[in-house]
Amino acid sequence: MIRVITFDLDDTLWDVRPALIKAEAAQNEWLKANYPGTLTLQSPPESARRRQQVLSEQPALAHDISAFRRAVLGRLLLESGVPPVEARAAAQQAFQAFIARRHDVELFPESLPVLAKLAKRYRLGSLTNGNADVRKTPLGGFFDFAFKAEDVGAAKPETALFEQAVKASGVSPREMVHVGDSHDHDVAGAHRAGVRSIWLSTSKQGSRLADRVIGCLDELPQILLDMAAQD
Repeated sequence: MIRVITFDLDDTLWDVRPALIKAEAAQNEWLKANYPGTLTLQSPPESARRRQQVLSEQPALAHDISAFRRAVLGRLLLESGVPPVEARAAAQQAFQAFIARRHDVELFPESLPVLAKLAKRYRLGSLTNGNADVRKTPLGGFFDFAFKAEDVGAAKPETALFEQAVKASGVSPREMVHVGDSHDHDVAGAHRAGVRSIWLSTSKQGSRLADRVIGCLDELPQILLDMAAQD
């Protein structure tokens, strides 16, 4: 019996690119207004070098992209001549400008009606490697729980997010189905955790790991009924 459906967020329920563009623009506008000296240090090669340097020094930040962004911003401010204590505080403020727009998402047209339908029959949860909080989006009211990789210290395809969802919902792994667009993260991670999965793939490629493959979310309610009928 399927009792719980968990969802990836970015590129599953919305296109992540518009939100990231708006969030990055808000962050950079804050820096421009408050620390214009950072502008000359934000070329793509410099940004890539800075990100790699932070990751090499703090590899654990790979699973905490909010802390990673703050650390990169702090490094940027230090390189522009801002004192360390001030740089840490300013990095936090710049991040707040970013995250305020991160939740300004543009939903896929089918997301809201599909979730509204599923919420009448199943418990819903979200599991994301990103730093969006679904409860701060127009879809928030449909979700019983929401976990991010930075909450558990490990990103999909590691199993920690799925294990947390199983624990929070009080069901067995086989009573849960995870839906996501990434085969490497969502499908492989669910498989490792013993959770069934539905791969959202517009290419409709086959999968040896996913229980089902769909091309659009509006296929989901019937697919779930079909899976339950075959249990």
